[in-house]
Amino acid sequence: MKFIEEVVVEEFLPTFRSMLAAELRERGLTQHEVAEALGISQSAVSKYAHGEVSRREAVLEDERVVALVERIAEGLSTGDMSRVQALVEAEVLIRRLEEGDLLARLHEAAMPEFAEYDGYGRIHDPDSSLRTREQVRLSVRRALRRLTNASGFAGLIPNVGSNLVECLPDAESVDDVAGVPGRIFDVKGRATVPADPEFGVSEHVASVLLSAREAGSDARAALNLRYDSQIVADLEAAGYDAVEFDPDAPTDPIRESVSARAPDSLSETFVCYQTGSYGIEPITYVLGPDADAVVTAVKALVRE
Repeated sequence: MKFIEEVVVEEFLPTFRSMLAAELRERGLTQHEVAEALGISQSAVSKYAHGEVSRREAVLEDERVVALVERIAEGLSTGDMSRVQALVEAEVLIRRLEEGDLLARLHEAAMPEFAEYDGYGRIHDPDSSLRTREQVRLSVRRALRRLTNASGFAGLIPNVGSNLVECLPDAESVDDVAGVPGRIFDVKGRATVPADPEFGVSEHVASVLLSAREAGSDARAALNLRYDSQIVADLEAAGYDAVEFDPDAPTDPIRESVSARAPDSLSETFVCYQTGSYGIEPITYVLGPDADAVVTAVKALVRE
């Protein structure tokens, strides 16, 4: 993990200072005067002068950086510009270069993980979709840890495997739903999660969640379990409403069944289930406001 501030300190500032030191020396300032002007040691100025500090080519060649270096060097050498003004001018340029510009590109090169997101600048926006997506993945990741640490959960996994999913607030498709790639399986009595949560990897459970939302539910997370009448009874006894649906219904069975129950009258976390049909495994779904709430409901079925 590398912050953009580290890129500024490690890649931009050494190059910028070396350029400025060279310009000031060309204007007749002594090594001591350069050190005073830049607020650095004379040994640092010496290293700049002797090329002992690595410089970033992209910074050296940027016309805006070159122009600012010349302007600041001129101002400092003549006394027309104070050190404070020089710092402010440099800070303004740095902030500009951070916003989808030179420093943003250097940061992207240092953090290739950003490649999957469209628009680097969104990382600095607290309301950005990038931040929201990462928060959803974190929510699923934490809930999975609670779930898989619960003794007995593996026994609730159906033959098709389980998946814990959570969607974005304005989810429209499975690409807006984060889940476990490859699903959660029972491997010798232990719930096994094959990979870190990702978006767009769950077709089945994500579709169930989206159908419930289309019916008017505010649920943003879901988990599928094997069906057993006792499981449904235990969840109802714990205060969760249960909705049965027909897997052979000609239209979307989840959407139709949830709509018929008036979604705003259902408990915040609720259950949808079907008892099976020809070639269809009976399944129980637990839906709730987030992954943690869903796991809390499921943990009532197993011992800690």
